[in-house]
Amino acid sequence: MSEPAIGIIGGSGLYQIEGLSDATEHNIETPFGSPSDTIFGGKLAGRQVYFLPRHARGHRILPHELNHRANIWALRSLGVRWIICVTAVGSLQPQYEPQHIVLPDQFFDRTSRRAEHTFFGSGIVAHVAFADPISKKLRALLFSTAQQLGFTAHDGGTYVNMDGPTFSTRAESDTNRKLGFDVIGMTNLGEAKLAREAEISLATLAMITDYDCWKIEEEPVTAHTVIAHLTANAAAAKRIIADVIPQIPREPNWPEHRALDNALVTEKALWPKTTAKKLAPILERFL
Repeated sequence: MSEPAIGIIGGSGLYQIEGLSDATEHNIETPFGSPSDTIFGGKLAGRQVYFLPRHARGHRILPHELNHRANIWALRSLGVRWIICVTAVGSLQPQYEPQHIVLPDQFFDRTSRRAEHTFFGSGIVAHVAFADPISKKLRALLFSTAQQLGFTAHDGGTYVNMDGPTFSTRAESDTNRKLGFDVIGMTNLGEAKLAREAEISLATLAMITDYDCWKIEEEPVTAHTVIAHLTANAAAAKRIIADVIPQIPREPNWPEHRALDNALVTEKALWPKTTAKKLAPILERFL
């Protein structure tokens, strides 16, 4: 069994963290296709860490083109049991300003790709509890670390996930605000669902880049606006990650690490061998 490791999903520059040693690259093919890019590994504060650029190096993959199943399967196959997601989001509430950090604790699904947000099927059925989709303990570590480093962070909030790649219409943005959602993005929900199925603890640093398009006194969001704030946000994320890594336990014994205990419905005797083999990194403790 691989050493319990920590995964980072985000921009391609996140692996450039001071103190990272023993750098390695991993080209992994999965039963679900190829991950977004080569996975970059190394040691940080004595812990094994793997970095996966969500949109590939050079930002070449659209949100709806992301192969979340391949990404999470690849990380799980490397022994990842905790994932920190760093993701750009639009603010839906005035108190969340560009370059603030939101630590969401809820999601609302406005995607059309639910079939791609599960590993199960093909003869093995599982229904994983997802009422609390974010790891409370990992979120708490990220929030306290961000505060200690002097960043403006907000603990909790609802991330509404849209398909993209176009940004919201003003009617959509106003509706999401009136429903009480806090931030909007295009990527994180699939990662969270699949991480839970893979018994990985996941939490998110949602980095505010813009006000979506609801705030009419501001210019509507553009890609250039987002990129300008992304640079500052990436620097903040790297500092938070470097400080939080040593605080994460070495043993995977949080509730998320046993998410499948009461989720698997199909009797093991009926599992198709090909499906069980395909899901081996996820089902390893049941095989």
